[in-house]
Amino acid sequence: MRLKVDYAALVSEHYRAQALPASFKDMPEEARTQINRWFESATAGRIKGLLPEGSINGATLAVLGNALYFKGAWCRKFDPRLTLDDTFHLPAGGSVRAPFMSSRDRQQHVACRSGYKVLQLPYARGRYFSMYIYLPDERDGLQSLLHRLGSDPALLESSTTLTAQVPVAFKVPKFTISCKTNATELLQDLGLRLPFAPLAADFLEMLDSAAPLVVSAVFHQSFVEVNEEGTEAAAATAVVASFGAAAVRTPVQVVDFVADHPFMFLIKEELSGVVVFSGQVVNPLVP
Repeated sequence: MRLKVDYAALVSEHYRAQALPASFKDMPEEARTQINRWFESATAGRIKGLLPEGSINGATLAVLGNALYFKGAWCRKFDPRLTLDDTFHLPAGGSVRAPFMSSRDRQQHVACRSGYKVLQLPYARGRYFSMYIYLPDERDGLQSLLHRLGSDPALLESSTTLTAQVPVAFKVPKFTISCKTNATELLQDLGLRLPFAPLAADFLEMLDSAAPLVVSAVFHQSFVEVNEEGTEAAAATAVVASFGAAAVRTPVQVVDFVADHPFMFLIKEELSGVVVFSGQVVNPLVP
């Protein structure tokens, strides 16, 4: 079973992708190990063992892999001497003590919107990346904020909406978060059903095969670490394909931005507007 020449050339030219052979039928576990090593190498060792044991078998025809790695230093790094433990309030009640990074007398890009604040933290050098932290006014307001932003993506901030710098005294917790999941059912629940359906999936332009091809599983893993120096983030997705038989904006004068309760964040490439990473922090002590 081989990729069509035109398909291999297209993904190589336009997506800088590689087409590599693997013996799924005769050596499925060896193929799984080979693919997992590729993910680990592409993410500087942050994504390991993405494909679990048994995820590759004799019915597997192809695995489509995507990996992303980001490491950026803050444009203005935090002083570690100012990092102190403080209280972070948990969504279900109670609290934990977590290390908070802080600043004094900084001019920052920040905005106060109806029900939440947004802080932009730019990264240094290279392409223009920034982290945006969305902090709800209410301690239990994160889910409502996520629903609001998801319903109206125009509310997402950018360098064009946060143009003015204002004095900000802010505290943001250091955090590390990670997630590993089989996203097969989740994607279908969200409405992505055709690739999984034997009678509807159409991958004829991909493989030199008359056999029906369907997506049998989708695995995803991500990692984000934020500290005084900057951010390191990685994400990987593996799509296993098998035989088919199987607001109102107001000016801000002075802002206290204290992220001591659940919030969401985005890492965005400013020139294109593409969000490369996103997540929510509900407990900075839990990876």
